[in-house]
Amino acid sequence: MLQLTGGTAVVGLAGCTGTQNNDGGGANGTPTESGQDDTSTESGHSDEEDGHDEAVGAPSDTAEVNMITEDGGYHFEPHVVRVNVGGTVTWHNESGSHSTTAYHSDNDQPQLVPDGAAAWDSGLYTEQGATFEHTFETEGVYHYYCTPHESLGMIGSVIVGEPDPHEQVALEDPPADKPERVREKLEELNGMVSTALGDDHE
Repeated sequence: MLQLTGGTAVVGLAGCTGTQNNDGGGANGTPTESGQDDTSTESGHSDEEDGHDEAVGAPSDTAEVNMITEDGGYHFEPHVVRVNVGGTVTWHNESGSHSTTAYHSDNDQPQLVPDGAAAWDSGLYTEQGATFEHTFETEGVYHYYCTPHESLGMIGSVIVGEPDPHEQVALEDPPADKPERVREKLEELNGMVSTALGDDHE
């Protein structure tokens, strides 16, 4: 039993390698490439780690999200992360070709981020192990998507600080001009975010 537990811990850490950028690169949405680590694998994720089943914890200074192509599906894992104001989220391209892009007018999208919040767009990452970082300076709820896979439901959320869920534009009804699959995913994320913020009922 102890050997099994130890092996699980090693697998869990494997996805965190290759991020030793201590030169300040990557802050505030600057892309950083750190995909030269041969220990990164595509097999370090199981169906049991699907973000749907993960509780969203308390805010932290940093959070990590994997961008994954798996069995014909495309997703961010976990689907929702939470950081403090001034916290940084790092996205890792585990497999496939993906972006992390804010729903923001600067990206020709409807606003699903707090008023006055900065936009981000990683551009398309095709190299396994590539990373992108963004620092969140404005409290609130942020929805973002993968440019080539938005219509397939590859959408995620970041909660920053302790926002009032009733004052978040991201938690309003999804944009009417979006495809049904996108609207369904946004509604699903809204439910997860509302639960995390203690707003389980209207």
